[in-house]
Amino acid sequence: MLVVRNLISGYGSIAVLKAVSLHVGRGEIVTIIGPNGAGKSTLLMSVTGLVAPFEGAVEFEGRDITGVPAEKRVGLGCVLVPEGRRVFATLSVRENLEMGAYPHRKLRGNGLGPAGYFSALSRRRHETQRDLERVFALFPKLKKRERQLGGTLSGGEQQMLAIGRALMSRPALLMMDEPSMGLAPVVTAGIFKTVLTLREQGLSILLVEQNARRALTVADRGYVIETGQMVLEGTREELLNNNDVQRAYLGKDYSAINE
Repeated sequence: MLVVRNLISGYGSIAVLKAVSLHVGRGEIVTIIGPNGAGKSTLLMSVTGLVAPFEGAVEFEGRDITGVPAEKRVGLGCVLVPEGRRVFATLSVRENLEMGAYPHRKLRGNGLGPAGYFSALSRRRHETQRDLERVFALFPKLKKRERQLGGTLSGGEQQMLAIGRALMSRPALLMMDEPSMGLAPVVTAGIFKTVLTLREQGLSILLVEQNARRALTVADRGYVIETGQMVLEGTREELLNNNDVQRAYLGKDYSAINE
């Protein structure tokens, strides 16, 4: 589904990523772990088109999208849940979610005529409502706070809202940047349970996460990135049992046998 080939990317004249390659298959959860400043967020932003790479290629569903603008990548099904949630604080929960549906709500004339236009408009509204119901089924708390302003939600509720907004775009690949950041352990557990549920519903997921232990327990495969380079890759079991990964990211007393 997603193939990144020898990506060199960064800001200004500074290359943060140094010939990074990875792939995500259909229906997989793939995680990227590594220390702060290793280039994890830069990688996601390069895949989504928010940062233009210096060299290399990004392919999605067999198509080279390296030069495709970020907003069009969303329409193709390549969607990011950003670090820090970034909900619209002055909009209600429902309005935040409807913003996520924008790529599918635009109507163009195309000679439809008045009757055809209003028929298409009605169909889009029905589809948006169906997508809202799907999000509310996944996150019942958001339904209860449908009219509440996004900025007044708790951190966990804002993370639910950020994920829900991304789902309104109907992604095929959902990328998540540090979804557990700043959340209590019980809320984090709920977020990762949601990740597994989304995979069961057919989504492919690329997960960047500082909590390596949590990330590896839900992932099928993973990559370790350090100073802008992929230094290790493997299945969940291979990374959980790797001595270097255990020392650097899982804690010296970690034992995969007990997971």
